[in-house]
Amino acid sequence: MKTWKYSVLSLMMMGMSATSMAAPQELDQVVMTVNDGVILQSDVSAMLKTVRLNAAEEHQQLPPNNILRQQVMDQLILENLQLQQAQQLGIRIDDSQLDQAIADVAKQRNMSVDQLRQSLAKAGISYSMFREQMRNDMLASEARTIIVRKRVNVLPQEVESLAKQMAEQTQQNVQYNISQIQIRVDEDADKAARDKAKQEAEDIVAQLKKGANFSQLAYRYSKGPKALKGGEWGWMSKAEMPTVFADQIQNNGKDAIIGPFRSGVGYHILKINDVKGMPSVSVVEVKARHILIKPSMILSDAAAKAELEKIRQSIISGKQTFAAAAKAYSEDPGSAANGGQLGWQVPDMYAPAFKDKVETLPVDKISEPFKSTFGWHIVEVEGRRKVDRTDAAMKNRAAQIIFNRKFNEEAQTWLQELRAGAYIEPMNTTNNG
Repeated sequence: MKTWKYSVLSLMMMGMSATSMAAPQELDQVVMTVNDGVILQSDVSAMLKTVRLNAAEEHQQLPPNNILRQQVMDQLILENLQLQQAQQLGIRIDDSQLDQAIADVAKQRNMSVDQLRQSLAKAGISYSMFREQMRNDMLASEARTIIVRKRVNVLPQEVESLAKQMAEQTQQNVQYNISQIQIRVDEDADKAARDKAKQEAEDIVAQLKKGANFSQLAYRYSKGPKALKGGEWGWMSKAEMPTVFADQIQNNGKDAIIGPFRSGVGYHILKINDVKGMPSVSVVEVKARHILIKPSMILSDAAAKAELEKIRQSIISGKQTFAAAAKAYSEDPGSAANGGQLGWQVPDMYAPAFKDKVETLPVDKISEPFKSTFGWHIVEVEGRRKVDRTDAAMKNRAAQIIFNRKFNEEAQTWLQELRAGAYIEPMNTTNNG
């Protein structure tokens, strides 16, 4: 999930003085039309404010206003286009999903939700607008996932081949925390433009070798997708990276500066922030059983939860067994006939909310009702075991690696296609936020 501090489209600035509130207010300007949508000056100002706040918290130097504004505009355009896709797909994020996402954000920041609200207020950010932006982020992410997944095809022979390589060369299975600076140049650009971009990239490398801060230079110069995060891509294996990155890393270690090197989108400079070994293939399996009740046009969300709680109390009181209740009431056809049994599974195979519950629930205890993307559940963990699943785990890992790599590459292609096919028209404005 995105954290709130890196992606805010339309958080309105609050706390205007009584004098300014009383004075006639200028109408919010449209600074950009994006297909049938618009980007307002308030959107730009709010995101600029948030980026500057984050940079101050992290002691990062931002680029000049004109460069920063263009980076923000690029981000706003892509977000706007993805929200339009979400609308076309009919995607909805209900309040319970939103509340859970906000609770997760607060937890990631070691805060309670109330403390998060106070932090936002101190920064001049409306909590109600923050909630709506979180909803927008979730909508955009869901649309991107739905569309790009359909464009990704992982072949069995690809999985077999990679799993074999991983098994034979486990010593090479390391993960890298990397950052990138991308100097954009079109593939069909003339020689002068290519030479200029290459020289700019070489000048940046020279600065880095003299001790310049990579994140600050990424903020200032990078046109890559992670520019507003100081260029940081986070942890990934070579197989998960764009191929152009993996081909360049070779045996470089921590703090190595790599590049500049050329791809179809321009010149790249990489920094390896850290390196760590591959995780163990020894896994913990969980044996669980559950009962699922789905909200419907007839059964409201609250009623579904209440019905499941009645079933839970009936089981706890001994009026009926879990298996009998699952056969009678569960709406999961795959497990209901077997008394709700899911068998021995690695928790990663489940949806996030279900995974979290089976990982944390004590053995032989029936959970409170909780919601996933499928509906309301109660679950009981009957046992846990640590098993060596070297072959199966390696194949699962290989499949996930291939999917992640293809998904990341295809997502970038899709976003480029989305923007290329969009009607984008800047409006006349002199306000630079």
